[in-house]
Amino acid sequence: MEAIYDVLIIGGGPAGYTAALYAARAGLKTLLLEKLSAGGQMALTDIIDNYPGFDEGIEGFALGMKMQSGAQRFGAQTEYDEVISVDFGGEIKKVNAAFGNYLAKTVIISTGASPKELGLPKEQEFLGRGVHYCAHCDGNFYKDKTVILVGGGNSAAADALHLSRLAKKVYLVHRRDNLRATKIYHEPLQKAENIEFLWNSRLQDLCGDIKLTSAKVQNLITNQTQEINCDGVFISIGRKPATEFLQGVLALDDKGYIIADETTKTNIEGVYAVGDVRTKALRQVVTAVADGAVAAHYAESYINGSY
Repeated sequence: MEAIYDVLIIGGGPAGYTAALYAARAGLKTLLLEKLSAGGQMALTDIIDNYPGFDEGIEGFALGMKMQSGAQRFGAQTEYDEVISVDFGGEIKKVNAAFGNYLAKTVIISTGASPKELGLPKEQEFLGRGVHYCAHCDGNFYKDKTVILVGGGNSAAADALHLSRLAKKVYLVHRRDNLRATKIYHEPLQKAENIEFLWNSRLQDLCGDIKLTSAKVQNLITNQTQEINCDGVFISIGRKPATEFLQGVLALDDKGYIIADETTKTNIEGVYAVGDVRTKALRQVVTAVADGAVAAHYAESYINGSY
């Protein structure tokens, strides 16, 4: 007979492994499916300075491994497998993956969201060495330095303001002649003396040898290109949630995020969404782990009939 788990978690980021820790510690038979390695997007961050308890920071990969070890200490199992499809129609949830099928009473989805890339030749080569996708995670490395921020939405505007309080100079590169961000951001951005707008422009190339040293910016109206010496480039053009396998199964918003509030409950009983994959105001490691604890609590209540 196939094993039926109390809690099955899809995704091994900070939210997933926190849920696994809380569920296993509560005595629930817990399985976590992860397609790559512990930590998710967090594992790609060199140093995490804003997670409590590590006064000198910690490598993202190391923190992910610690979270995995903590969950496994209480009996949570990890399988490296990629989920292809799910069936949440019955009391027992079915999860179909590349190397097997799994059954569970409850499912916690922690598949995260990945940043959209510009697709430039050296973008991945310079990742963590001048190219970043999270201003709040990595902006602190650029105190009194020069950075370029690419984007024009609310997230980009908020990132630009955050960087302006750290960096000596911030170039904001946007393809249009005005921001798509809501009006509330416009006045603070205009008042920031160290922000320079490069309208109707796009980042054309990233330059440097071992690490980023400059970037080329093309004006889309004149076609002229200028090379700007800079220490870092932050790309803030949106994120893509990993919810392709949930299309038509769970309620998603217009950007593909799972609709779930602070309870982490989705529109299907016994199914929860945690971390970056759900609709939320702030996507950080600390908010992800909070989601994981909440989801495990509600999963336990659901199993015990006190939902």
